[in-house]
Amino acid sequence: MEGQVLVLDSQGHLLGRLAAIVAKQVILGRKGVVVRCEGINISGNFYRNKLKYLAFFCKWMNTNPSRDPYHFRAPSRIFWRTEKRMVVPAALKVERLKPTRKFACLGHLAHEVGWKDQAVMDTLDEKRKEKAKIHDRSERAAAHEATKAGRKEHREEN
Repeated sequence: MEGQVLVLDSQGHLLGRLAAIVAKQVILGRKGVVVRCEGINISGNFYRNKLKYLAFFCKWMNTNPSRDPYHFRAPSRIFWRTEKRMVVPAALKVERLKPTRKFACLGHLAHEVGWKDQAVMDTLDEKRKEKAKIHDRSERAAAHEATKAGRKEHREEN
């Protein structure tokens, strides 16, 4: 199990909980790759989360601004910053938030605070979905042909 790469689709997961799981796997020695970070959810109202992140932008170091916290705008880097000091629990938003609770999507929040690549990511995601659909159809057709051939051979043997 050590040395394996953990690839996680982060669509619909909660930011902190997903970061904790990835951090735990990293501590155990596995490499973690998180894809589709723009789909990560943050509990709480979008406007409240936006205000919190904009307040974070105001924080900097008077004596040496180059040492101040770097304010990432891309969802992947926001996730990375959240994850880098963490460890453990269960992550999916559906399991951990009440259905009536408000939540904000990390991609939308990042776009509002200055991330410029949201449109590019959306078009790339659409292309990926089309390719996946085509691949799935070909896989199903191949499996169907294999079962047909298996049935035909079975009939010929009997």
